[in-house]
Amino acid sequence: MANKDSYWRKHKEKIHGTGENEKPRAEPVEISSEIKASYEEGKVLLIDKQLHWTSFDAVRKIRNSLRIKKVGHAGTLDPLATGLLIICTGKFTKKINEYMAQEKEYTGSFTLGAVTPTYDLESEPQQHKSTAAVTAEMIRETTAVFTGEIQQVPPIYSAIKKQGTALYELARRGVDVELEPRKVFIRIFEITAVEMPVVHFRIICSTGTYIRSVAHDFGVALGCGAYLSALRRTRIGEFSVDDAFTIETFIDTLK
Repeated sequence: MANKDSYWRKHKEKIHGTGENEKPRAEPVEISSEIKASYEEGKVLLIDKQLHWTSFDAVRKIRNSLRIKKVGHAGTLDPLATGLLIICTGKFTKKINEYMAQEKEYTGSFTLGAVTPTYDLESEPQQHKSTAAVTAEMIRETTAVFTGEIQQVPPIYSAIKKQGTALYELARRGVDVELEPRKVFIRIFEITAVEMPVVHFRIICSTGTYIRSVAHDFGVALGCGAYLSALRRTRIGEFSVDDAFTIETFIDTLK
């Protein structure tokens, strides 16, 4: 959600390796009238969104490949997140809100010892602090603070709207915005590995939960700061990323 000239874009090879997940060039896909008609009628697609893509990039690619108008997604993933994106066509676009309301599961990592304005790597880490006093036991104990029903303040760099304007647009303009905490529910918050300063996690949570805010608030609780350094959505309700197609694989099924 940060500006185009983000910290991540300047340093993506260092952070994530070479551009193997860059958006592929759009190529026309020849599909039969029967296949097109089936998607116009309505289907639910499970897509494994690649790094660097916006959710709308995935929707646009599928819409253009199918040459149909009624296509939408059920829950945004940030460009620096990968994983499950539910895309609906035809009559199933009416079920988007139902799918969005379902429980989500994520895996990923926080990096301790600094913060960023966007709470992730879309902006440059700053306010560096030592993590020498932070132990694995402290990290695991701190998850209890964020388990169950909690009040969470969303990131200022988010698509939430304030008086009709997205918060990230206000942030870019330097407008001070007072954000109200929102009630969210985190059913499971598990630390899967500690490789200081990187902490790997698994979270199962309600819709509306910002994992970027969990990362930031986790760092505040530990007293050393933290930001989200990797995120993958693995499940939405009963839909699993294990059953999802990459964009390229999905398009291959149309040929």
